[in-house]
Parts: sequence; C-alpha cells; structure tokens
Amino acid sequence: MKACNQNNCIILLDAEDLIYFKSIIWGASQNQIVKDYNLKFLALVTSIFFSVFCFAGNTVYDESRDRQIPIDISHPTAKEQCSEIQKCPVAFLSSGYGVPHSKYTFLSKQLNELGYMVVAIGHELETDPPLSVSGDLYETRSENWSRGAETLDFIKHNLEPDYPSYNFNDLLLIAHSNGGDISSWLANEGKDYVGTVITIDHRRVPLPRSEDIGVLSIRGSDYPADEGVLPSQQESAQYGICVKEIPESRHNDMTDYGPKWLKDEISRKVANYLNGFECEKV
Repeated sequence: MKACNQNNCIILLDAEDLIYFKSIIWGASQNQIVKDYNLKFLALVTSIFFSVFCFAGNTVYDESRDRQIPIDISHPTAKEQCSEIQKCPVAFLSSGYGVPHSKYTFLSKQLNELGYMVVAIGHELETDPPLSVSGDLYETRSENWSRGAETLDFIKHNLEPDYPSYNFNDLLLIAHSNGGDISSWLANEGKDYVGTVITIDHRRVPLPRSEDIGVLSIRGSDYPADEGVLPSQQESAQYGICVKEIPESRHNDMTDYGPKWLKDEISRKVANYLNGFECEKV
C-alpha cells in the first residue's frame, strides 16, 4: 500500500510484500514466490501510476489563516458538456474526522456520473487542535465546525474564478460524520450559495431547516444523533427534509473502507435524491 502527504508518496509493504522484495535483494532462488507475486507487483505499480496521474490532488493556500488546504478535484464524466452558458453543478465533499478526504471515491465517482465536479476537502491539519471528546460536545467542538465552515467558504471563493464552466452558486455539500457537522454549520449560517446538503450519519449539528435548501440525511444504525439534530415529522414536512436509515449499517463503514453493499446503497440513495425522487423512494 502507499501513503502520501502534500509533497511525496511512499510505499508501505505488508509482510507478504517484504518476503517478495527480500527474495530479490538476497538473490535467493524463489521462483515460486516470484510466480505468486508477479501479478501483485503489477497491481501495486498500476495503483501507484493511476494515483499519480489520474487524480488532481493539490492544496490551496488561505493567506488570511496561513493555511494550506488539501483538495482533490474530479470532473464530470461528460465534462465537455460544461460551459459558461451551461454550467455544471459542483459538490464539496467533506470527510469524517480522521478519515483522509481521498477515501470517499465511491461518492466522487457517483457524483461525477451525475454531472458534478467534486472537490474533496481535507479539513484537519497537523497543527490543528484535536477534536474534543469531553464536555458539552456542541460547545467544545464548535471551533472545529466553525473553522471547517470557513474553509468551505474560502474554497468556494478561491476556486470559482478558475472554473467558469461550473456553478458555485448552487453548491451541494455532501459529507460524512464530522464533515456533515461542518457542512450543516455552514448551511445554518445562511449562505445563499448552498443549494443542497447531504449528510452521511453526522450526529451533532442540527440539519438546516430552510425552504431554500434541499436536505437528505443518510443514517447508520449503530449510533443515534443528538437531540435536535434530525427534524421532527412536522419539520420534515414543512421543509422537505428527507431522513433515510440504512439497516445494519455501521457509522465507521461509510467510507471507501466499507463493504461494497453499503457503498452501493449510499450511492443509490444519493443518486435517487439528486434525481428528484420523493423521499419514500430514495
């Protein structure tokens, strides 16, 4: 496997990989090992190639906060149809706390197929304080959410001039866990460029209650949301908020690391909602 920071990538080898590479270094006769691992080595090289050449990993610099913000940009499958006259939609994808922003490719690919440019954003830097785990979490984590909302706002205004064929004034904010808290925080600030919010099992910040913002919240089945985060039946009807639970799903599995059936179900619900399905059919 590989690990990357903003500037470099390194290859991390598991025990089986080490056996293979040591056999080469030592010059031992390991024909069977080579036979068994040649396909594995090819897959490793192919993975590195596509990681380097097929994904637009980058950072943008927020001078006012002296902050290098990691982003990955992926374009619509039919990006040639995007123009200044017919702008394509934009989605900001925010990860859960501790999960790399690059580990939601199942969502990025789904949104690309739906015509969205996706900007996956890394909110946590090494210099940031750790996310609070004690006290009144709404109070102690508000600094994190406020900072994240400021980052989303900065990314919007920073990228918009460079992508004239994309609509940054009707943004989709889609996010998992703490990223959903950040996205809800920004939406609750009343920014007129937020058009839709999709949260995946966020738990702390109340969903926006607004007739101007479409809201879908996909819920896992192992952790409840805090009181007031999800709408009442009356609020759901009034504001058109859709809440859908996935049975037997786990909060920590809602990333690229999770099972295929769960990623497929999340993708299906996202696509159905964005394609205009009524909530009961999402």
